[in-house]
Amino acid sequence: MDVKSPAEVIDAAIEIGRRKVAVSSGPIGRLAILSILAGVYIAFGGTLSLIVGYGFPEITAANPAMQKLLSGAMFPIGLILVVVLGAELFTGNNALLIPAFMQRHYSFGAVIRNWTLVYAGNFIGAIIFTYLMVYCCGLTSSDPYHSAIQTIASAKVSMPWMTVLLKGIGANWCVCLAIWLALSGRSLTAKMAGCWLPVMAFVALGYEHSIANMFFIPLGMMEGADISIIRAITSNLIPATLGNIIGGAIFVGCVHAYLHMPRK
Repeated sequence: MDVKSPAEVIDAAIEIGRRKVAVSSGPIGRLAILSILAGVYIAFGGTLSLIVGYGFPEITAANPAMQKLLSGAMFPIGLILVVVLGAELFTGNNALLIPAFMQRHYSFGAVIRNWTLVYAGNFIGAIIFTYLMVYCCGLTSSDPYHSAIQTIASAKVSMPWMTVLLKGIGANWCVCLAIWLALSGRSLTAKMAGCWLPVMAFVALGYEHSIANMFFIPLGMMEGADISIIRAITSNLIPATLGNIIGGAIFVGCVHAYLHMPRK
């Protein structure tokens, strides 16, 4: 199979990181649209994951791994759209901005600015899609989806803080490895396969992805789950986000740049 070497992937990540920082350093309009679209794409993947994963209760009740497998198989469409169409995803940028930063192409302040603006745009996109295209359309108004999303949202805010942090590390380790695999591919099929496998794994394993949770938790709240906004932020989004940064920036961006980036 014709794939890029690890060193070539780092070169590609450096160029991508420089372009992303250039966009976030300029007028906000283009970055806002790209960030909102990424939030929409991830929420779309979450919707498909929910509808298919919980749509066969008779089968999955006796085979609990089947529900995880079905949900995991559907969710990667979100990352595939992000990668192929060039949207701005916070969790992907956690890794993609690190190699060029390590080569001092830009400051850490530029990295934080990009992450902050993209995170906000992802949240806006996820909420808009969740409300208009899922809740208002009634996609989860009846069981099994109504009960399922309430249970999912409640479970996400009921875990110990450190557990969410560790699951956040696992989620973005997988997501950024998926992006690295996609960067190594030269064809659309290779990029899609690279995105699909690790993302399917993190969903099936139950790890915590902050941008995906901007879909799951608000939808659960819309459908009646007894969760306050403060609890959603402090019990899940904050630890999941910190874990995502560690998993993406350190475990993928730093590690692979250190291993494969040419020494100056």
